Amino acid sequence: MSEIKGKVIAITGASSGIGEATALLLAERGARMVLGARRSDRLEALVDRIESAGGKAAFLAMDVKNREDITKLVALACDRFGKIDVLINNAGIGPISLLDELRVEDWEEMIDINIKGPLYGIAAALPVFRRQGFGHFVNLLSTAGLTIKPTMAVYAGTKNAVRAIAEGLRLEAGPKLRVTNISPGIVQTNFADSMTNPKVKAEIEKRMGEIAISPDAISRAIAFAIEQPAEVDVGEIVIRPTAQA
Repeated sequence: MSEIKGKVIAITGASSGIGEATALLLAERGARMVLGARRSDRLEALVDRIESAGGKAAFLAMDVKNREDITKLVALACDRFGKIDVLINNAGIGPISLLDELRVEDWEEMIDINIKGPLYGIAAALPVFRRQGFGHFVNLLSTAGLTIKPTMAVYAGTKNAVRAIAEGLRLEAGPKLRVTNISPGIVQTNFADSMTNPKVKAEIEKRMGEIAISPDAISRAIAFAIEQPAEVDVGEIVIRPTAQA
């Protein structure tokens, strides 16, 4: 029997891409899903899809920039299903550009969503995990944080900030809590939608069309980490296209 069956798993950024693929896979394996994102219509359709296949799910329209919203997502999991086993900090954006362009508003948006969002998730779920005596944080990072490239300085910085925070959390967590970082490479998602530099956006979309892997590949990696026995903590998974340098 899968270690995923019966777990209550909340995920941010669940309405598309990696979040959507992960919600579908985990629900298929018996998890009860609590889905958060800004687009309520897509969330409602995803919940309908999960429940039509025999699964259980709930959703909350939310924004990870708002601390209260993430607190409500965790509360929804506990109210609806009695506990929360896993929080997947998946929501993120990547309006990358050269630093010389001084797109400061883009930098601030990445900091608010990519760093503060996971921190708000920790603030919401950690006390609940402590009371329960179990819990698992899964953070979606990026290979951009492992190999720094032009245009990605701030984006990579946000991902490495969460990597450092997650390691500190792991060290403080003790024997009852687990912390996992997932670092995807180029994935076929709407990642480029947030980009405000047309040239960079076109280059990224072209690269995606050439080598990007399916979000399903990332969802399987997330499932692998979650389904391990309670005493096994998968610290980091890097998953990228074989063609990616």
